[in-house]
Amino acid sequence: MAVLNNIRKRSGLLIIIIGLALFAFLLPGLFKSGFSLDSNNVGEVNGTDILAQEFMVKTAQLEKQSQQGQMSATQAMNSVWEQEVRSIIINEQIEKIGLGIGKEQLINVIKANPYFAQNPQFLNEAGAFDENKFKEFVKSIKNDPNQERWAQWLDFENEVERSSVEQLYYNLLKGGVYTTKAEGKFKHILDNKKVDFDYVTVSFATVNDDEVKVSDDEIMAYMKKNTKKYKSDETRSIDYVFFENKPSQKDEKDLEEQFYGYVNGSVNGNDTVPSFKDIKVENIAAFVNKESETPFDSTYVTKSDIPVEFQEQLFNLSNGEVFGPYVNKGYQSLSRMMEKKSNASAKASHILLAYADAERSSATRTKEEAQALANSLLAQAKADPNSFAALAQANSDDPGSKNNGGEYDNITPGQMVPTFNDFVFNNPVGSIGVVETDFGFHVIKVLAKYDAVQLATITKKIEPSDATIDSNYNTASQFESDASGKNFEEVAKNAKATIVPASNLRPSDEYVQGLGAQREIVRWAFNTDTNKGDIKRFEISNGFVVAILKDKNETGLLSMDIARQSVGTILRNEKKAEIIKKKMNGTSLENVAKATGGSVNSSNDVALGMPNVTNIGPEPKVVGTAFDLEAGKTSGLVVGNSGVFMVKTKKVTNAPEIKDFSAAVTQKQSQEANAAQTRAYQALKEKADITDNRGKF
Repeated sequence: MAVLNNIRKRSGLLIIIIGLALFAFLLPGLFKSGFSLDSNNVGEVNGTDILAQEFMVKTAQLEKQSQQGQMSATQAMNSVWEQEVRSIIINEQIEKIGLGIGKEQLINVIKANPYFAQNPQFLNEAGAFDENKFKEFVKSIKNDPNQERWAQWLDFENEVERSSVEQLYYNLLKGGVYTTKAEGKFKHILDNKKVDFDYVTVSFATVNDDEVKVSDDEIMAYMKKNTKKYKSDETRSIDYVFFENKPSQKDEKDLEEQFYGYVNGSVNGNDTVPSFKDIKVENIAAFVNKESETPFDSTYVTKSDIPVEFQEQLFNLSNGEVFGPYVNKGYQSLSRMMEKKSNASAKASHILLAYADAERSSATRTKEEAQALANSLLAQAKADPNSFAALAQANSDDPGSKNNGGEYDNITPGQMVPTFNDFVFNNPVGSIGVVETDFGFHVIKVLAKYDAVQLATITKKIEPSDATIDSNYNTASQFESDASGKNFEEVAKNAKATIVPASNLRPSDEYVQGLGAQREIVRWAFNTDTNKGDIKRFEISNGFVVAILKDKNETGLLSMDIARQSVGTILRNEKKAEIIKKKMNGTSLENVAKATGGSVNSSNDVALGMPNVTNIGPEPKVVGTAFDLEAGKTSGLVVGNSGVFMVKTKKVTNAPEIKDFSAAVTQKQSQEANAAQTRAYQALKEKADITDNRGKF
């Protein structure tokens, strides 16, 4: 039953499975994501092929099922890949131990799923699940002349069975985890044994990087000694030049001239475009919707809502007056003043004094007490208007405005409850008074009144013309031709083009640094026919890219570009440590501090299981050394994570003696059980023989 309960909790997954199985007929025509049928398989796991055609079907299904198309084809491909690899690896283990579930248990799992359990089709008059109706449903599918539905149902049953058995396997893993009393005792010691110590440190940062050199050979040798730690998929590094399709000055000028046609009126063949200022008010909306890329907006806006660089010109237009053309956020624009409205919005602060039985109130004061407090605060606010914000913070029962002095900005007529609204809009700026609403009593101060305007604006995005794009294409093509067989950097320099590096590309990647989703470029980089030094031009949505394959990393280790940052830092710090050690002369902390210009610092109550040095961070070697010393003893030089240390132990406090370690055992048992599934899978995956051909797709 425990297994069934766990499976029932995964009902969301089963609903998705049902949807995929019963509605698979929707999928024809989805194979348009750039996959190729030339390869028989996408990969292989321990001799089991991941067949390309089946893989494509699942990828297309997942891409289609993702909400609002948020998952790209490459993301779907990578997700399905991980599912397939996991399924093959785990099923191998399941077969080895002969794990499975019976037919009756499988039916119980299906019946428990909300898709069936809560479906009126399978409920009796009492609202309970009717097993006979369910069996009739399955029987009708089996007897359907269209045996495709029955095949889909069998696929669904197989998927439910697979999912159920996998969950059973994971539960067995968790159930096999056992924490001993000795482990619980050790955890108790790790958590509660503490040390106090003084230390002197000289940071690695005190030695400039250019004082120590680390070669690529040294980095590679280090990774080969630690292959498990620096294991990596094969990677590619490219350099590229991006030729962006940007509007030329002529494109901008041409669009500007078109907008002057709206200003003055124009004739284009048989079409006559009237002047924007001469169009009748009742026809403005239709004209804007016809000519503009953004529709007519009837909203009234305050001055602060208008782009800063055009605020004065636009806000101060007279009715019917036109301003422009002007460029705003990449759009050529032309605006006409439709109407101005005084006191269109306001800014006010208030102090709410709620009382028992007021709407949404948790206050305990009476209505009379709330009114008396409101009048008292009103008197204080009138005596010192500048104190209003402080009074609101100290007294208001409105959590939405209390922390900003009771302030609400851009209040529009009708937005607030009637009495509040009337006070704000019927009184001049600076007025302070009390009104009552269903929420309580409000002390209100009118801070500002805003005029607003309604603008009709024609906009069109400034985009490159076909001629500009053609010219850019020719430039990119010429660059590709010039770079072929020549020094890429020299050609780029002569063309005054910027080279952008994109390193550590993996076979499953979709994104290229600086370009976004560009699966085609990644696929080219991993194509077996693409060699180091090869150059290719790509057309992307906003221009052209000319790329060169700079490096192919097939070592099974990190690419050198990445390793220089991680491994290079480790080796550089090792060399810095030798330089620092020579400066740290002395046998006491005080002597070393004097020799290095540092100071003696303290770190107290540091737990054995959390070896953090105060103001430094994790330093397990340093803390471990402090625990190993007797009180009053000083260590030698210790190379830590951030620098070189000398430590003097002041006190070691042992974990308190207890007889019952059950709490620590339970906590560790839970932690280990929860991690068992992931750890077991990762271990099996590392051991598995996996061939990954995603780079071809």
